[in-house]
Amino acid sequence: MAIHEKSLIRPENISSHEKKIVDGIDVSGDWSTFIHTRVVTDYNENLEEEIAALPGGEYIHRCWQCGSCTNSCTVNAENPDFNPRYWIYLIRVGMEEELLRDKDIIWQCVSCNKCTSACPRDVFPEGVMKATAHWMELKGHTPPSHSTIFDDVFTEQVIKHGKIEDGEVLKDFLLKTKQPLMQDWIVQMVKQMIKGFPVMSLMKMGWATIFHPKTKNWARASDAIKEHIAEEHAAQRKALGLDSAE
Repeated sequence: MAIHEKSLIRPENISSHEKKIVDGIDVSGDWSTFIHTRVVTDYNENLEEEIAALPGGEYIHRCWQCGSCTNSCTVNAENPDFNPRYWIYLIRVGMEEELLRDKDIIWQCVSCNKCTSACPRDVFPEGVMKATAHWMELKGHTPPSHSTIFDDVFTEQVIKHGKIEDGEVLKDFLLKTKQPLMQDWIVQMVKQMIKGFPVMSLMKMGWATIFHPKTKNWARASDAIKEHIAEEHAAQRKALGLDSAE
């Protein structure tokens, strides 16, 4: 799975000379661009298996590097450095350090699923991007993203109450991401709600946020979900070579 695009060669590995003579021959111009030989010593032979062990990464082995995912990618259209095909290549050949050089943009996937629709091999590239972002967090390469924190808040409320209260989800998310509770967009949203919503609906929403009503007979279901999540997390951490403690 060779990489041929010049855009994927790191700038520090390219040397260009306006005037270059080699063995008495003038090779100035495009011919004076040289790619430095690189010896890779940072392979992680288990990288593909580690990504495949996380939700969304299960079918990464199907990829045949056609490039349909990157070609259809919404984010790539705005930022050419966002390249799912290239990252999948790096994962499959185990080039962990090279992958981590792009750790600040991999999480920018917007889950539009255009890549998944275009993929002829059902790799589920959108899932691979999320699995890769999750892998980086579990390995300690990146801090938890706002997206991950929101997922945790949402999941915690489902497990605890068996239902979702929008006000509580928003409050907990803002607190955990250390954002102010009073923001301009929230104020405007509340104003619009007051104008368009019946007073009784607002009162019910406020009551639910304070007293946390639960789904009837939810305790057993909650325990089963907790047990399943604990098993999944333990399996994932084991696959990544991490301890099983939460």
